[in-house]
Amino acid sequence: QVQIAESGGGSVQPGESLRLSCTVTGLIFDDNTMGWFRQAPGKEREAVSCISWSGSMTYYSDSVKGRFTISRDNTRNTHYLQMDNLKPEDTAMYYCATDCSTYNGDAISSIWGQGTQVTVSS
Repeated sequence: QVQIAESGGGSVQPGESLRLSCTVTGLIFDDNTMGWFRQAPGKEREAVSCISWSGSMTYYSDSVKGRFTISRDNTRNTHYLQMDNLKPEDTAMYYCATDCSTYNGDAISSIWGQGTQVTVSS
């Protein structure tokens, strides 16, 4: 059974940073692309970032490009989203997911975590 555990969310002020972590068990981790999605209240879920199994290919949405960095440690079955220069519009529930497209970030028969809340406000 695949289990996904996300952590690292919180409340910060604009311009600050957070790092989200996602650990996956019950899956051959390094066979899968891994990604982050987010959903703000009243809005549709959107792809934020996706990383290939080797880490050599990544996708970022235009809204986070240059501020967020995705990475992974296959020895720990964990991937990360470093979020710098956070803005109020980044406020959302962030979800970790398996199997995304590094071309356009789309979810592909993904398995989802429960989500971790990120709130950015002054």
